[in-house]
Amino acid sequence: MIKKNTKRTQAKKTIASPNRKLSTESTMRKVQKALEGKNFTTLEDINKALAKLTSPGSLNAFPDMELTEKEEAQELAFDAMEADTPAQARKLAKRALALDPECVDALVLLTGLDARSPRKAIEGLQKAVQAGERSLGPDFIRENKGHFWLILETRPWMRAMQQLADLLRGEELYDEAIRIYERMIELNPNDNQGVRDPLLGLYLAVGNLKAAARLLKQYEKDSMANFEWGRVLERFLADDLTAAAKALAKARACNPHVELYLTGRKPIPEFLPEMYSMGSEEEAILCMDNLALAWSKHADALFWLLEICMPEDMGTVTPIQPRKKTTALKNKLQ
Repeated sequence: MIKKNTKRTQAKKTIASPNRKLSTESTMRKVQKALEGKNFTTLEDINKALAKLTSPGSLNAFPDMELTEKEEAQELAFDAMEADTPAQARKLAKRALALDPECVDALVLLTGLDARSPRKAIEGLQKAVQAGERSLGPDFIRENKGHFWLILETRPWMRAMQQLADLLRGEELYDEAIRIYERMIELNPNDNQGVRDPLLGLYLAVGNLKAAARLLKQYEKDSMANFEWGRVLERFLADDLTAAAKALAKARACNPHVELYLTGRKPIPEFLPEMYSMGSEEEAILCMDNLALAWSKHADALFWLLEICMPEDMGTVTPIQPRKKTTALKNKLQ
């Protein structure tokens, strides 16, 4: 099973349940800190040091590991994001910001706790993104463009950009969301965060076929449902029905559940699943979260799909509708 970051599930979840990815990132930061200044002469020496550092409880055995204020703030932010209550989370986030006013994760968390409207949430996330950009600096960003996610210090900023773009998308501010997703892919073409999925949906929704084709080419080895079904729509809109039909055959083989939602035979669930596997119904739901808007804006594509996919004995079906806007702030941040 594959873990999916469900941006639009209940906001309380960001506080109530520990985030294993963040725990791993925190551990990686500690290992990196412990290895600073060490002079290794062989790969064997490096592997031995890593094995020692990553053994159970070993990181607690480094009392001489002094953290900078910025590093300490980040650790407090990790603790805040895994806190049991909003009050605990708020207290830890504020302690982090007292040490580092530009601690991005702490700014994002407080935005999730305090914003009372999508507009306020967007403003808060914009401030967090701006703080992250200032903290990294233009020289660092320029020098490390192309492999950003591999550098731990970039991850809070990249997470904040993703949450901002997702919220902008939910509020129908498509051009702004597209610009952020594009920048993220420019910084990290490996796209560890999977922002190419909503970006493809937005390109198709606004009719930017050139950009959609470019993205499909860039990630042509992506065989997940989102790109397979997105490729079908892109080929249809490009008036290449032969290629669209071939793409449809591949998409149906990849995940047949998607067509049930696209043709209105199944309603799109209100909440996104947390886990999915290739070809599963859960993957189809996530695919629809990215592509339903695009398909709904092109009725001719839907009619074509209905003619091919609908059984002859089917009666009237309910046209697909994109997922409703996030329910106020309840579903906006993850």
